Amino acid sequence: MGSALTVKRLAPLGILAAGFIAFFALGLDRYLSFSALRENRHLLLAWVDAWGVAAAAAYIAVYAAAVALSVPGGAVLSITGGFLFGALWGTLYILVGATAGATALFIIAKTSLGEILREKAGPWLKRMEEGFGKNALSYLLVLRLVPLFPFFVVNLVPAFLGVRLSTYVVGTFFGIIPGTAVFASVGAGLGSIFDGGEAFSLTGVMTPQIIAAMSGLALLSLIPVAYKKFKGAG
Repeated sequence: MGSALTVKRLAPLGILAAGFIAFFALGLDRYLSFSALRENRHLLLAWVDAWGVAAAAAYIAVYAAAVALSVPGGAVLSITGGFLFGALWGTLYILVGATAGATALFIIAKTSLGEILREKAGPWLKRMEEGFGKNALSYLLVLRLVPLFPFFVVNLVPAFLGVRLSTYVVGTFFGIIPGTAVFASVGAGLGSIFDGGEAFSLTGVMTPQIIAAMSGLALLSLIPVAYKKFKGAG
């Protein structure tokens, strides 16, 4: 009975793993590149003009699936969103897609591995849960704002630390706004780079100034944590 329950819990993760493998087996990764975007840009722009809302919905669905499957290429997808829909709408569509995909992965990880991990782990996990849980939103905002860890890692870790779904969704949506706006803005200006025949790479996107600004926001999000500690010590 126990083994059957474990298999049932792990089935959604198996589906995600199969999707991840299929993504590379079918060669879909070659489309997540700036060279592919350059080659197909007129077709994509014509498709967006023709389909409007349906094109936006399709983009959001693709972004959510990519995040849920944890495939690489999030930055390319984000810049593509700005290129296709403009800085403002591109930012919104990216936020919705990324949050939806991250939430799906969070739920699957929490229900599939979270309970199993709690059953197998010792008191150390409980202590980590308590420490993270007291200031979950602040810590999650820091992890989202400062790109210290890969996006998929930050999607998974809170699931193992007992973070509430509502806290996770709010922290994810608002935490990724600054970085999303940067990539969408870069994408909105990508057409002129393509028209000029210039090469483009991600190297210059996250400048030291932008990283410093995002780090400053991360420090601001830690103010509630500092206040609680100060109040507790007083």
